[in-house]
Amino acid sequence: MLLDRVKPLDVILEAAERKSLKRTLGAFQLMLFGIGCIIGTGIFVLTSAGAQKAGPGLMLAFAIAGAICIFAALCYAEISAMIPVAGSAYTYSYASISEFFAWTVGWALILEYAVAASAVSVGWSGYFSGTILNEFFGIQLPAWLSAGPLVMGGAPGGLINLPALVIALLVTGLLMLGTSESALVNSILVAIKVTALTAFIALTLTSPEFSTDKFNPFLPAGVFGGLGTGLGAVGAAATIFFAYVGFDAVSTAAEETKNPQRNVPIGLIGSLLFCTVFYILVAAGAIGTIGGQPIMGPNGIPFPAGSEELARQCAMPEHAAALVCSNEALAHVLRQIGWSSVGNMLGIAAFLALPSVILVLIFAQTRIFFVMSRDGLLPERLSTVHPRWHTPHIVTAMTGIIVAVAAAFFPVGMLADYANAGTLYAFFMVALALLVLRKKEPSRQRHFRLPGAWIVAPLAMAGCVFLYVNLPWQAVLVLPAWGLIGIAIYFVYGRSRSHLGRGTVEVVDDVAGEETMVPIHPPHEG
Repeated sequence: MLLDRVKPLDVILEAAERKSLKRTLGAFQLMLFGIGCIIGTGIFVLTSAGAQKAGPGLMLAFAIAGAICIFAALCYAEISAMIPVAGSAYTYSYASISEFFAWTVGWALILEYAVAASAVSVGWSGYFSGTILNEFFGIQLPAWLSAGPLVMGGAPGGLINLPALVIALLVTGLLMLGTSESALVNSILVAIKVTALTAFIALTLTSPEFSTDKFNPFLPAGVFGGLGTGLGAVGAAATIFFAYVGFDAVSTAAEETKNPQRNVPIGLIGSLLFCTVFYILVAAGAIGTIGGQPIMGPNGIPFPAGSEELARQCAMPEHAAALVCSNEALAHVLRQIGWSSVGNMLGIAAFLALPSVILVLIFAQTRIFFVMSRDGLLPERLSTVHPRWHTPHIVTAMTGIIVAVAAAFFPVGMLADYANAGTLYAFFMVALALLVLRKKEPSRQRHFRLPGAWIVAPLAMAGCVFLYVNLPWQAVLVLPAWGLIGIAIYFVYGRSRSHLGRGTVEVVDDVAGEETMVPIHPPHEG
């Protein structure tokens, strides 16, 4: 029952070609989309938390997460060039494993992108309220307008995080206007933050304050902090993996890409390699100049990032300058080594850059909804494409409102770890789908063929499981809980309305044209 529906590849490709989104994106734009999502949250928001978990071992954490992502990206490169349609891991699972598992993947991606977009919106709000309003204009936003009512550590909250709400809605409106317009804005934002981070690397690595002594001890919490703790280099890798989801978002844009067989692999692997190198260099510069040792508890174990205990320690004068206590880590580093003006400019760059992360995440979210709706598993009205903008405007608006409301009332907290749970499951299923298609479709044309697939794909699967079990226990439990809700929806609504289950598939003569339903298989003779 769970493996009884597998969508033929020819049907997927035919339906996507007939009802396609406007193809406007090239390899360079795809790479910028990936860079726009990857470089952002992990550097500007999660650097302090990563250092508190791993100390100087943060560099190793970036390398671990990046290595696992490379294995997953190689799997994505082959399968996305082979199936150049919207839907990412959801579509790949539909074409190889079964409709049921495709649904679970799509449901996990909904968790991933929505939670991540909300978290980044909250992170942007912090830079806007602190760096922009307070530092440059001397305006103190009232607490009830700058934080939601739910905060970590029992600290008093506000009423609504208004800046987070507004930025999520603005990005949503931009995406509704059209992909090419969004890509242009994203390209400008990517150039700003890459320039800022390049300046950071140059200033820190050449600073007189830089010393290799500050990397000792390199692994104060060890490589493995223990299952369920989220500590150590591996625990930090599981958290900062949040910042690597950008290359996955690239594949969701395959249906809007010119020459996807060539451009999608370039966008995937190129953006990932570029960003991984940046991550490691930025971490080295930050730790080598002001140090990055975690604040330890009485038992010799680092205080949990974001905890009440750590907040109390950071309020003490002896820890005020610590990297792990800063909410704007990179700007803080530059101020500490005498580059205050450049540090303020970097804060502005972060303020300008984070919306590009929100943009890519909401973009990917809407395309998952679009394809699931097109398959009948969600209400079909969601797949309506605007005749002028050529975008799925209904589902984009719905997604943006949900993201904005979550950002307005919930804290960053554990959101990165929660998003990672869905991401790791999706990556695991892509690697599995690659192996299944190698067996089921050996003669299918592959414009990018992964060398050593039977080694690389299992390594990607093992790496995803490895990081998942090293998330904090709360995040580990989120995925099965969310999955049970999705499974209930599938059996109550989606399974009975699935086009594949009814033996038909949606075909559209024009993007904004009239829909028809045709059989998946020719009728039996006699």
